[in-house]
Amino acid sequence: MPEPQGARPGGDHEAIASTGAGGAMDLATSEGITLEQGPEGPGGGGPAGRPRSLWSDAWRDLRRNPVFLVSGLIIVFLVIISIWPSLIASGNPLSCDLAKAQEGSRPGHPFGFNGQGCDVYTRTVYGARTSVVVGVLASLGVAVVGSVLGGLAGFFGGFWDAILSRLTDIFFGIPVVLGGLVLLSVVTSATVWPVIGFMVLLGWPQISRIARGSVITIKQNDFVQAARALGASNPRMMLRHVLPNAIAPVIVVATIALGTFIALEATLSYLGVGLKPPTVSWGIDISDASPYIRNAPHMLLWPAGALAVTVLAFIMLGDAVRDALDPKLR
Repeated sequence: MPEPQGARPGGDHEAIASTGAGGAMDLATSEGITLEQGPEGPGGGGPAGRPRSLWSDAWRDLRRNPVFLVSGLIIVFLVIISIWPSLIASGNPLSCDLAKAQEGSRPGHPFGFNGQGCDVYTRTVYGARTSVVVGVLASLGVAVVGSVLGGLAGFFGGFWDAILSRLTDIFFGIPVVLGGLVLLSVVTSATVWPVIGFMVLLGWPQISRIARGSVITIKQNDFVQAARALGASNPRMMLRHVLPNAIAPVIVVATIALGTFIALEATLSYLGVGLKPPTVSWGIDISDASPYIRNAPHMLLWPAGALAVTVLAFIMLGDAVRDALDPKLR
C-alpha cells in the first residue's frame, strides 16, 4: 500500500494523527500545516520544522488584525456590562416617573427619559444583557444542531443525506420574519426562550449546509482515507480527523450569524411578537420610541445606536475570523 502523504518512516499512525489534527478544512486542506521558523527567523516561536496548526496561524493573524481588536474590545465591553450592568448604571431600568416623560438630557441622566419617564441610559445599558444572551444562545443552538445533522449527513450520505437536503429546502422557503409573526404570536411567555427556540428552529439549515459540504470535502482527503484503510472506526475518524478540520467554517458562519440574531430579536420585539415587557430590550424601547421620534428623538437614537454598534461589532468579528481561517484570502 502506498505510504500516505506526509507520513514519517516507522510511524504511520503518528503521521495520520498529526496530519488530521493539523490539516486544514474545506477552505484549504493542503495549507493547514506550515513550518515555524527557528528562533532566529522572523516568526521565531519554536524550533525549525515544528508543525504549526491552522488554529495557531489564525490566532497569530487575528492578533495583528485591527478589525478583530476593535470588534473584540467592543464585544468584551458588552459582555461585561451584560453580566454586571450596575458597573456603569446605578439606576433601576423599571423605575419610571411620568412627570419626567420625554425630557432630554440632564445631570445624572445623560440620555434623557422615555415616554414613561424611565431613564434611557439605564435601559440602554440593561438592554445589552438581553441582546447578548439571545444572540449567544441562539448561535450556540444553531451551531450544535446544524453541525451535528449536517456533519452526520455528509459523512454517511445516502438516504439520510437526501432527507436532510429536502428538509433544509423546506425551511429555507419559510420567511424568517413572517415565520416569527406566526409562531411567536401565540406565545404568552415574556422570557427569552421562545425567541431563542424560534431562531434555532429556522436558523439551523444554513449551518447544516455548511457543515455537510465541509465534511464531504474533508472525508475525501488522503489522511482520512489512510485512517479508514488502517481500520479506524467511524466515530474515531469523525472525532479525530474530520471534526477538527471541518469545524472552522461552522465557527465563522455562527459568529457572523450572532449579530444577525441580535438584529432579528430587536425586529421581532419591535413588531410586538418577540420579547415583551417587563423585559428590557432595545427592540422594545425602539418600538415605544417610534411615535415620538419628532418630539423626542433621543428616545430612539440611543437604543438604536447601541443595537447598530453591537450588530456591527459581531459582523466585523466574524469577517476577521473568516479571513484568519481561510488561507485562500491571505
